[in-house]
Amino acid sequence: MSALRFEVLARCPQTGARAGLLHTSHGVIETPVFMPVGTQASVKALTPRDLLHDLDAKIVLANTYHLFLRPGHLRIEQLGGLHRFMSWPRAILTDSGGFQVFSLDSLRKVTGEGVLFRSHLDGDAHLFTPESTVDIQLALGSDIMMALDECLPYPAAQPVALESMRRTVRWARQGYTHYLRREKGMHCALFPIVQGSMFADLRRACAEALLELDAPGYAIGGLSVGEPRDLSQEMVAATAPLLPSDRPRYVMGVGMPEELPHYVAQGIDMMDCVLPTRNARNGYLFTSQGKVAIKQARYLDDASPLDPGCACYTCRTFSKAYLRHLFQAREILFSTLATLHNIHYYLGLMRQIRQSIFAGTFPELLLSCRNTIRQAG
Repeated sequence: MSALRFEVLARCPQTGARAGLLHTSHGVIETPVFMPVGTQASVKALTPRDLLHDLDAKIVLANTYHLFLRPGHLRIEQLGGLHRFMSWPRAILTDSGGFQVFSLDSLRKVTGEGVLFRSHLDGDAHLFTPESTVDIQLALGSDIMMALDECLPYPAAQPVALESMRRTVRWARQGYTHYLRREKGMHCALFPIVQGSMFADLRRACAEALLELDAPGYAIGGLSVGEPRDLSQEMVAATAPLLPSDRPRYVMGVGMPEELPHYVAQGIDMMDCVLPTRNARNGYLFTSQGKVAIKQARYLDDASPLDPGCACYTCRTFSKAYLRHLFQAREILFSTLATLHNIHYYLGLMRQIRQSIFAGTFPELLLSCRNTIRQAG
């Protein structure tokens, strides 16, 4: 039995949306959940105290590729594991590093064993295998780990996608066998990742093959690689119904705020994306009244809060004029205040979605988001 346990508490009868609880060794997570990305054991611009007390985040992500290269998974293990290293008492999800490795393009080569790649830091050669990525994540001590997969760019030819999908299935089987052999206490869970590029038949074949592993949860990867937004949702719609209804379903790397309810409507429980943090640092802020580009001159003398309907520290305390000043002056404080707000907005949206599932009003919320996308398009 895995340390991970998932229970569905409510379902929307008109859609596939569900609200549940994900039990981990480091706390219970209310789903559906958006997970802030802390690539190098840090959610950029925020302290763990911000995440705990101001945002009440239940889980964050860290990146296997980056932590493997610096400071090294064995060093983190010697220092007490990732939770102690980054002083984070709640759940951590680590990806396999596959996405980062395959984004290196000319610096990597797929072999029979795995992926041979050169570090973007110093050019040193390394090999990621299905087994080694499990070992690295076990050393980090994350609660949820990802199996090594192959993530293709968009567009990809069908024969290439077929070969890649088969390789992903083979790697998942190897990695999962190694995980079961090594993780005797089952303090963590390993999720295989469904691939298949933008071919629905390959996605379905991959999902069906991975079901044989009887894993405690499943992820859908290979999205947000340059494809149109509607194609991303089409691939999720083709895949999610095939995944076990009693296990958490995780879509990796999505998305814009108005898109999140659409993934929830397809039965997705977990999502992550760098958008709220990256956009914050670049001066783009999500509010209940629309997106704000804070550098615009119209905010020069604007004494109003960023979002009157928001209860985050940034909106309770500072004006748009002050935030614009910080951004223009390139003050570090801007990144902190902007990131705090954007993450608060995302987490608040997920709580609203969850409450609407319990209240039976999720279809209305979904329709509102569809109208938002239509107006933006």
